[in-house]
Order: sequence, then structure tokens, then C-alpha cells
Amino acid sequence: MTGSLPFVIMALLLLSLDHDQEFSTQSGGTFKTYTYQGKKFKVYLPKNYYFLKTYPLMVMLHGCTQSAGDFAKGTNMNTLADEKGFIVIYPQQSSNANLKKCWNWFEPLHQLRGLGEPAIIAGMVKKVKRMHFIQHDKVFIAGLSAGGAMSIVMGVTYPELFSGIGVAAGLEYQAALNVFNAYAAMANQGPPPVRQGRVAHQVMGKRAKPMPVIVFHGNADSTVNVLNADQVVEQWITTNNLAFDGKVEGWIDHKPKEVREEKRQFGRDFTYAQYASPKGEISIDQYTVNGMGHAWSGGNAEGSYTDEKGPDSSRIMWEFFMKNGNAFRV
Repeated sequence: MTGSLPFVIMALLLLSLDHDQEFSTQSGGTFKTYTYQGKKFKVYLPKNYYFLKTYPLMVMLHGCTQSAGDFAKGTNMNTLADEKGFIVIYPQQSSNANLKKCWNWFEPLHQLRGLGEPAIIAGMVKKVKRMHFIQHDKVFIAGLSAGGAMSIVMGVTYPELFSGIGVAAGLEYQAALNVFNAYAAMANQGPPPVRQGRVAHQVMGKRAKPMPVIVFHGNADSTVNVLNADQVVEQWITTNNLAFDGKVEGWIDHKPKEVREEKRQFGRDFTYAQYASPKGEISIDQYTVNGMGHAWSGGNAEGSYTDEKGPDSSRIMWEFFMKNGNAFRV
């Protein structure tokens, strides 16, 4: 017991590192606000949290006009964290960086490793990993709209940090290089996804690895055209194939391995498509939700941009990550 005392003291010191005064409880756990390089982020510790236990980590990136707290409410991710036992980070964009509080996924400064918002978000993740005992092979990132696009940027620029990506109403990597291109891509679609898949693999560089990806998109989305969901899938099929053996074709097929229609009596129908490697080592799953607009599927109406009638994307994403997230590591 005496020999472990310095270890316990060190852990307690790490828990008390630099955080803001704001503190609140949500669900059964605790919600604290921190800052990193001028940006705020919230960290949710699930109920029954024990500081010497190791936990998976989920990073959640909100959409435009949203806040970390709003996104937490809308996705019910903290409630799920209580049930499943994981920690959640909610980075928060500032209006100084973007008037609508969008992540700047469409600007070159924020699309590369070591620069801009990707470096800041990665720094937040690393800070939380210093504060708590995190299972390094179970760190996942997901987002809505601009946050979904930025979750892809994070998977490309910091693949060693993440074991899976969730994209809700997002866009492929470098779908735009300026704000005018961004609006055009959102209204229609981005550049050819196979080309962008090659670009993403090049940016990954020596850290390249196949990445599990799950995509949700409403086919009535008038903000981000649903065609972008197909492009996200195509981009990641290409990127994953190149990361696996350097070839665009031959591992994950561009035709789905499985397609099924789900009819729901009290919710929205949806189409599920799975693109997977022959032996099932890795999967790209796509959910197209009938009649859903620009929203987090299955979310809580207390938050913005949610659709309670859609399938529970938070739970489905988590189950997908638990099944697919450990296949490949850098």
C-alpha cells in the first residue's frame, strides 16, 4: 500500500489540473468545462466513475450555432456514457473563430495536421488522456454537420489518436477549400470521392491505417445534400483500401456487402448499407433515414437539430465502435 501512495497522489494531482470554475452534473455523472489554447471544451465523467479505472473515450463535435452543452443534450451521449461506462469530450467552437460557431472544416488551415482546429482538438484529447486513464485503442470521434466534416478531418490528420469515426450529415475530406466551395458542396456534392480518398491517404502519411466509419444522413436534408453521405462512404473505401495494401480496389468493394430496408411502426424507416472487407476486419456502415432533415438521428428534442423519430444514432454508433474499433492500430 505504501508503495502505491505516490501513484495515487499523482493521479489526484492530474485530476485537479487546470479547469474553469463552471461545474455541473448531468445524468448521473459530472460535467466540467476546461480550456485549451483559448477554446473551451466540456468533459463528462459517467456515474460511478473511479479515477484508477481505465475508460473508452468519445469525442463529440457539435454543428453550426450549437454549443457543447446543447450537443450533449441533443445526442443523449452522456446518458449512454452512464450506461456503457465511457468518458465524453465536447470541444466547443467560438464565435470569434466562426460567426456561426461552425468548425472551419472547409479552410486549408484547418485541414492539416499540426495546424488550426485539428491541432487544438487533438490537444484537448491528449490533455484528457493525461487527466484520466483512457483505453488508447478505444478513442472515437463523431460529429454533426460541420462537426461531422471535422470528425473526418480529425481521422485523416490524427489517425493514431482514433479508432473509429461517426459522421452525421457531414462531408468528405476536403470537400471544399473555401467558404464558397463549402456552400456549393453542401447544396450539391463535393469533388470526386475517389480522388479525395487518395488525398486523405496522402495526408495520413506514414500513420495511415484503415478506419471504421459510420455515416447517418436524412434523405430530406435541405442543408447538406444526402449525396454527400455517399461521397463520405466512397472516400473512406478508397482511403482504407490504400491504407491496407496501397491499392484503390480489391479489399473493400465499392458495392455494399449488405443492404436492408428497416420499417419502423413508430419511427422513421431507414436503409442500412454495409461495406466491409472480405473477412470482416473492418466496416463502413451507412444509414439513410427516410424523411429526416438536417438532424442528429434519434436525438433528444431538448437539444437543437435533433429528430426523435430517427434510429438512435448515438447507441448505434457506440455499438459499431465496440464491434469494429479495434481492428487496426498504427
